[in-house]
Amino acid sequence: MTDLFIPNACAGKTVFIAGGSSGINLGIGLRFAELGANVSIISRDADRVAGAVGQLEEAGSGRMIGRSTDVRDYAAVEEALKATHDALGPIDVLVSGAAGNFLSPVVGLSANAFRTVVEIDLIGTFNVFRAAWDYIARPGASLLAITAAQGKRPVMFQAHACAAKAGINLLTQTLAMEWGPAGVRVNAIAPGPIADTAGMSKLAASEAATAAIKGRIPLRDYGRKRDIADMAVFLSSDNAPYVTGAIIDCDGGMILGDASADALTVPVRG
Repeated sequence: MTDLFIPNACAGKTVFIAGGSSGINLGIGLRFAELGANVSIISRDADRVAGAVGQLEEAGSGRMIGRSTDVRDYAAVEEALKATHDALGPIDVLVSGAAGNFLSPVVGLSANAFRTVVEIDLIGTFNVFRAAWDYIARPGASLLAITAAQGKRPVMFQAHACAAKAGINLLTQTLAMEWGPAGVRVNAIAPGPIADTAGMSKLAASEAATAAIKGRIPLRDYGRKRDIADMAVFLSSDNAPYVTGAIIDCDGGMILGDASADALTVPVRG
């Protein structure tokens, strides 16, 4: 893959990532680390946080720290942000990507399960963004939410995720309006199917399922963590100074609809 970013492009920047111990979010952290940034991650599992910090240290030359934190706990998020600021200085980029999801029809979905997903995804994003204000309220700061296609279109057996992601999208755009006068940009990235993630391992556990999903994507393949990471770097860079309130689909065109051979068949009249 061609590298569009110069080495040390993010040197001196401090990046805070909620949910940064695994998957897409860790991929974002590793990319920022490779480009010279200092990276702070939070996640609930202390062992996974420690392991992720080790990977970040191997990837970059900046300072890497982590903290076991539940994004549903506003006070704990505040403490993590203060600790990051005290250790690494002003926060330049903030990514809110903590999420929970599973497949379930609404009639099989308990009130507690619905609430849990909304609390992690939507309320967690609010907590991270709101608690960060004192540390990012200056021109050039960039906030990114990790959302999903479910925030734009209904998906069966995903009522909980649809509600949470739709809320994240409008929260992102509302904050872009309210915080824009301070020079703070707020955007969101909606990844499509991304290879080597826990989500796709669950949704496509067989070769047949993988082939079926890829067959519906216009670009006919899964994305890579690096695709999302590079989008995050771009949106947070000086190359995107006039982009705010955007919900960027990075999904190979999947949001456009089913591009499978069956869907492309044109009915013949007569």
